[in-house]
Amino acid sequence: MLTFLCKFTVFHFLLISYWLLNYVKSEDKPNIPAIAKYFNTKGRYEEVNPYLTEDILAANGSILQPPSAKCQEMYLTAIIRHGTRYPTTKNIKEMQQLYNIAQHNASGQESWLREIQTQWTMWYTEDMDGRLVQKGVNDLKHLAVRLSKLFPSLISEEKLRGGFIQFITSSKHRCVNSTLSFKAGLTELWAITDKEFDHSVNDALMRFFDQCTRFVEEVDNNPSALSEMDKFKQGPEMRRVQQKIADRLNVSYIKITDDMAEAAFYLCAYEFAIKTVNSPWCRLFDEVDAQVMEYANDLKQFWKRGYGYDINSKSSCILFHDVFSRLDKAANASKSGQQVTEAVTVQIGHAETLLPLLTLLGFFEDSDALTSTNYATQTQRSFRTSHMLPYAANLVLVLYDCGGGDLRLQPLLNEKPVTFPGLTDQRASIPLYEDVREHYRELLQGCDFEAECQLFKSPAEV
Repeated sequence: MLTFLCKFTVFHFLLISYWLLNYVKSEDKPNIPAIAKYFNTKGRYEEVNPYLTEDILAANGSILQPPSAKCQEMYLTAIIRHGTRYPTTKNIKEMQQLYNIAQHNASGQESWLREIQTQWTMWYTEDMDGRLVQKGVNDLKHLAVRLSKLFPSLISEEKLRGGFIQFITSSKHRCVNSTLSFKAGLTELWAITDKEFDHSVNDALMRFFDQCTRFVEEVDNNPSALSEMDKFKQGPEMRRVQQKIADRLNVSYIKITDDMAEAAFYLCAYEFAIKTVNSPWCRLFDEVDAQVMEYANDLKQFWKRGYGYDINSKSSCILFHDVFSRLDKAANASKSGQQVTEAVTVQIGHAETLLPLLTLLGFFEDSDALTSTNYATQTQRSFRTSHMLPYAANLVLVLYDCGGGDLRLQPLLNEKPVTFPGLTDQRASIPLYEDVREHYRELLQGCDFEAECQLFKSPAEV
């Protein structure tokens, strides 16, 4: 009987402990919306790497496992998206419109609605237009410190002072300010006050999409290019979300268009990303709604920057060749016993910079295209921008010298090792550099930016 009571007590102790642990976990993070992991390109970097919510400077060095102890990292290139930013003018106008509906048309006794109507003020102004916020400054400062922890022999004070680290940025203010923030992360880490470090602005590399005529004409400025997204927005899944929002606000269905639904979703996302606030706007969505909103945005990214059209990825040919020319330069220097003069390249651009390149390299490709009609079968899709492209998203390629001409290349996405798609014999995710070059041989020999981006003329125009 005593044994039974002991077992019974232990069982209940464990049960209560488990309940308390989970209760504390959920209560510990009341500021994180339940739908935060569905915010697409408006998501926080911390949702992709949750351990950072405990320690923003935590660097998980155990994930880096060179093939052998004699392998030394010799070159690193990082292509980074800018940090957290304000909404664009277009988004802000739509948010203002939704706010007016909530203020003047909505009714109900729910506490979150009263908070919107009496406490929350529309503080976004059109002049903010995509500018970097303080959280975005910190995103890049912290990333710089974590990367220096992961690769201390490359991202070091000695290498920075010696001019071995090169910084390249898009001309957009949010990217320039992200570059300044990344540099500040390093100079503050090493208390460098006697020297400043230059960066170069290169839109040909970091905003290639603006300069690719075929992409601009056939996709970017072509309304029919996003027909799948448009059809989904008019479809039953989105209509249900809009109706649920209208019901929660107690307004007529006609007032909540797909633009208003998107504005509500963005209000929740921006309030969280910028201020770490679980906004009352988040109460307009449950998880099912958020999944639909996420898919609508993934459709946009898929057809405008991803696998939807061949030119989307081919527009990044110029950046692709730049990356491999720098890797080749470092590899050749190593093979000939010379010093690698550029140890680190930090290139800061946009989600629109990173996604076409990831697509060109073959990452996150599903067996079926994302369409307006296959939402139900795409719940396990790889192409999910919430995971791929949060603020400060980054693709890092690290070249290792393992002695005797054995060079290996490790790819990391958002500080996590990934494997090059379709490349066999990964050898602990760090394949031979020559195998990587062979895998992308056709792109390295072709993929000419000028040729790909030229508008094809019809026979009548020739």
